Amino acid sequence: MNKLFLAGGLALAFGQTASAQSLARSEDDEGAWRHSITPYLFLPLSTTGTSTIDGSSVELDLSLSEVLDVLQGAASVRYEGWNGDFGIISELYYVKLGGGGALPVGGASADVDVRQTFFNVQGAYRFAKGVNASGRRYAADAAIGVKWNRLKQEINIAGPGPGMTLGGTEEWIEPMIALRYVTEINDTWSFASRAELSGFGVNGDDLQYVVLAGFDWKGWENTSLRFGYQFYGIDYSNDRPSGEFAYDMDQNGIYAAVAFHF
Repeated sequence: MNKLFLAGGLALAFGQTASAQSLARSEDDEGAWRHSITPYLFLPLSTTGTSTIDGSSVELDLSLSEVLDVLQGAASVRYEGWNGDFGIISELYYVKLGGGGALPVGGASADVDVRQTFFNVQGAYRFAKGVNASGRRYAADAAIGVKWNRLKQEINIAGPGPGMTLGGTEEWIEPMIALRYVTEINDTWSFASRAELSGFGVNGDDLQYVVLAGFDWKGWENTSLRFGYQFYGIDYSNDRPSGEFAYDMDQNGIYAAVAFHF
């Protein structure tokens, strides 16, 4: 059963990433609407924590290769729109993980279906900006918003007797806040760091956090590449009639994205 729970405990293995939005492409663009769409990927080199389904918990300590073994599909994209110092940020994420196998006794088989989705909307404000001693621009943003989460951890057991289903699906909404700092290094490179907190004990989520630091390379006129390193954690739990449903996990790994500006 541990291998099956491995898939069941990976609902967030590729999720909850935070984009490091660059500055406006030029100073002339700062006073008009500017937009970016950023498909992204988070590759967790380390995943540790506990997955709980119907009151049964499994400790997880997983490498990237173990995560990739159970990945069945993922999609993630982030939008930012800015006009002057005010911005709108929205992010949509979906991942599906799964696995299956025979149970050690009784001749039964089990299939794991794990899906995690979130959607958030934030209002942002650029509270500091200027030019540093090297003549390069910098800026700092703050954002506040709401995040809708959907987490499914389900194990379906079949035959030879009557089948059964363990786990299920939880949905919840939580508040979120974020801070970001970005500075130019030269004409094509910039550095950005971002921290995001959400949950705060609302609807069973004690805390989710994201800390990201990375670089943006303006390789083309309207397209840039982003990469960095990210730390992510979640501590969610809910008491169900069948037992506790919980996910308490910490991850760290590589962040990669391509941003389209218009």
